[in-house]
Amino acid sequence: MKYKTILITGGAGFVGSNLAVSLKNKYPKLKVMALDNLKRRGSELNILRLKEEGIGFIHADIRCPEDLKIAAKIDLLIECSAEPSVLAGFRQDPGYLVNTNLHGAINCFELARAQKSDIIFLSTSRVYAYQALNSLKIKELDTRFVWEPGQKTRGWSEQGISTEFTIDGPKTLYGATKLSAEILLQEYLSRFGLKGVINRLGVIAGPWQFGKADQGVFTFWLLAHYFKKELNYIGFGGKGKQVRDLLHVEDLFELIDLEINSLDKISGRTYNAGGGRQVSLSLLEATEECSRLTGNRIKTGRVLKERPGDIGIYLTDNRKVSEDLGWKPKRSALKALSDTYRWIRTYEKLLRQSLF
Repeated sequence: MKYKTILITGGAGFVGSNLAVSLKNKYPKLKVMALDNLKRRGSELNILRLKEEGIGFIHADIRCPEDLKIAAKIDLLIECSAEPSVLAGFRQDPGYLVNTNLHGAINCFELARAQKSDIIFLSTSRVYAYQALNSLKIKELDTRFVWEPGQKTRGWSEQGISTEFTIDGPKTLYGATKLSAEILLQEYLSRFGLKGVINRLGVIAGPWQFGKADQGVFTFWLLAHYFKKELNYIGFGGKGKQVRDLLHVEDLFELIDLEINSLDKISGRTYNAGGGRQVSLSLLEATEECSRLTGNRIKTGRVLKERPGDIGIYLTDNRKVSEDLGWKPKRSALKALSDTYRWIRTYEKLLRQSLF
């Protein structure tokens, strides 16, 4: 580990806090700082956890440049902060979304420029055009949709979606702001001599995720089963057969750790990273797993109409990052759900008070 001080923005969120704790546990002498505005409900529960691990916490907002005048010398910035909702800005003012995901990201890049620190940027699979994704031919099986084989679409294979897939077309405001930040980061890396890498991530799962319907769907599904809250299958016939891969947050840490120690080699590259075809679930399959784990069967309604940006299938083609870094997911979808279930049981009272 060549870095001495790492700042993680969005550091009290699900991904940021888990990365902070895992880094500190693996590299005890490393100074790790977590910065967060605590807007997202549940993030405040991570503050004590961070402090107990010896991680410095800074209550600040990346939208405010003054908040990012960090006294400590930073060697590496891991930019995890975001308004992560795919429905953000839909039927509401998109100002917070744009100011956080775009203007806030620029403020973070400016901090890196001033500090001459390297950057690992967490982006999203939502940069890919959802109309193009939904135009891929699918067939319906008993519990899920699958892609028809043999389609001649750039960036698609039966393995999943690669970075060659089109970004031309609507991608939700969330995806658009993250893509805009990606483009600007490439300019910062080129112009100011910084090193950095971009990760386009799909669904991430695991303990300490305060999941919602529009972000962290599998944790949201498990929380609803545990606390006996009603759910809906939305769109695509209301059958719950739409499919996502999911990446255990510990697999994500292992990727980030490899990148931290390989930035000289991979700087400027963009990777897709996710669970892939082998680590995926439909909502219908997730319902069965959540019912089995919790012992609860809950009412699940059907809404036939899709929401803007809804996708029938998304699976990640990890081959590029696997070839470059030798990384691939190790943990199954059931492992992600089981670990999350144990966390919910352990913190049941706190979660009930904070989220419901």
